[in-house]
Amino acid sequence: MKTKSILLAVVAVFALALSACAPAASPASTRSISVSGSGTAYLVPDIAYIYVGVHTEKLTASEAVKENNAQTQKMIQALQDFGIDARDIRTTNFSIWPQDKYDPMTGAPTGEKVYVVDNTVYVTVRDLAKLGDLLDTVVTAGANTVNSIQFDVANKDEALKTARAEAVKNAANQAQELADAAGVKLGDIQTIGFYDSAPYPVFDGKGGGAAAEAAAVPIQPGQLTFTVTVNVTYALK
Repeated sequence: MKTKSILLAVVAVFALALSACAPAASPASTRSISVSGSGTAYLVPDIAYIYVGVHTEKLTASEAVKENNAQTQKMIQALQDFGIDARDIRTTNFSIWPQDKYDPMTGAPTGEKVYVVDNTVYVTVRDLAKLGDLLDTVVTAGANTVNSIQFDVANKDEALKTARAEAVKNAANQAQELADAAGVKLGDIQTIGFYDSAPYPVFDGKGGGAAAEAAAVPIQPGQLTFTVTVNVTYALK
């Protein structure tokens, strides 16, 4: 009797082990549909960011640095005298390197070098009505590079919030249209993600000529377009 009980227990354990190794039944895959929606906000800019700087070339490094420092200090002082807060003036680049000189007629290297120094500051301008005058001021003070002028809106949170809501609604309409066309019904949202576009620089240029031209021509900020895109995945019933 005892031997029979042991045999039954061994059989039960073996059966349990086999059931554990058996593949589990795979659940039915969830059908879904993915769509992208967009929303747009149109805003008038009220702030600008500009890169202005001083580019210097001299036969020795010490001469190049000395002249560049003097011109840059004069430029920064002109910015502050114009009314730009010191917190809105930030150095973003200072570099010095040797550069070969080339014969302007043949293009062949002359064997001589010049030392190039660049000092660039990033300036936040909060009064766009004075932007043209500001550019003229810094060029007169010694700035000979203007790398970009980028317009923005200081407070755009509410406008972007409305654009996101519009984007979600746009995505929902698209999903419903596709579901109706396919003869299926929409379920719950499975995933949702979004990204906001950023305004891009509207002016680019390098060298004193570009800076002088920007100062001579009235600056027109125009209107900025901010686009929000959402990606939404719905389950299908």
